Amino acid sequence: TFNKDTGHVQRRQVEQQQRWSLLLKQIVHPLNPSKSPNSLNNSLFEDSQWIGTHKVQAKRRSFLQSFCKKYNGNPRPTTKLSRMVSRIYVEEKHKILYCEVPKAGCSNWKRTLMVLSGLAPSIDKISHDAVHYGSHLHKLDNFDVKGIYERLDSFTKVIVVRNPMERLVSAFRDKFEHPNNYYHPVFGKAIIKMYRKNATQEALTTGSGVTFKEFVQYLLDSQRPMGMDIHWETVNKLCFPCIINYDFIGKFETLEEDANYFLRLIGAPEDLKFPAFKDRHSTDERTTSSVVNHYMLQLSPAERQLAHDFYLLDYLLFNYTRL
Repeated sequence: TFNKDTGHVQRRQVEQQQRWSLLLKQIVHPLNPSKSPNSLNNSLFEDSQWIGTHKVQAKRRSFLQSFCKKYNGNPRPTTKLSRMVSRIYVEEKHKILYCEVPKAGCSNWKRTLMVLSGLAPSIDKISHDAVHYGSHLHKLDNFDVKGIYERLDSFTKVIVVRNPMERLVSAFRDKFEHPNNYYHPVFGKAIIKMYRKNATQEALTTGSGVTFKEFVQYLLDSQRPMGMDIHWETVNKLCFPCIINYDFIGKFETLEEDANYFLRLIGAPEDLKFPAFKDRHSTDERTTSSVVNHYMLQLSPAERQLAHDFYLLDYLLFNYTRL
């Protein structure tokens, strides 16, 4: 029995190592930037309208792969495969894997995937709740190991990112400056209790009115009273871009151009355009660099530096500079 059990454990270890090797090959032998990913629309690369965008994509992939090789060498992941792909949505018809990064246009990307897959007739008919709380799109961790690897190997893998401080401030404004029956009682109450001196009973009861400074204090506290949340988790921990080799890297700052190029690349219907509308709080000013600077002034110089340091890897991976 001992030998049988030992053999089983050893076999599991070998299988696990083989799985890691498959993923790590994508770092050690990065995608050739001049090669079109996964049988996409090659003719687009010669189209004068899109040639600039195509070159930008090649640069982004090359930069990310070079950085990962330099930074990681040949790492052995410590995160389970199912966890690494838990944020990735699957669109089977056009063979797309989309890693969701909240506060980087994810609602409209998911709307677009729903239309591509035939789950909805048009983008403007899909409500916010249907996007985020419906069970329309499957995630990659719903599949078995074989299904996961088959899709990682043959589907077009997409990630869309945003300047880390813009993303952080956008998340704070969305979750704490508007009524919210989850983030206020769950995160707000814990943050106010921990970081506000002489808090009123009303604030402690409702969790409303968290300041940006208090929110950042929570974020930077290694003993934070609540865990992390996907809306301000680092992209590195959401999408594992040094392990999963993304074919397409969109940026929120060039969102419409990137997204519409991608739709042409995959052969989407000509009339399908990426939506330009703001998903929620449409009357609010968008979170731009000037808005971010206003919020950063609420922090001490040391807090500002620590907040940037918290997202340092995201800055480096996607070639962002400090605002």
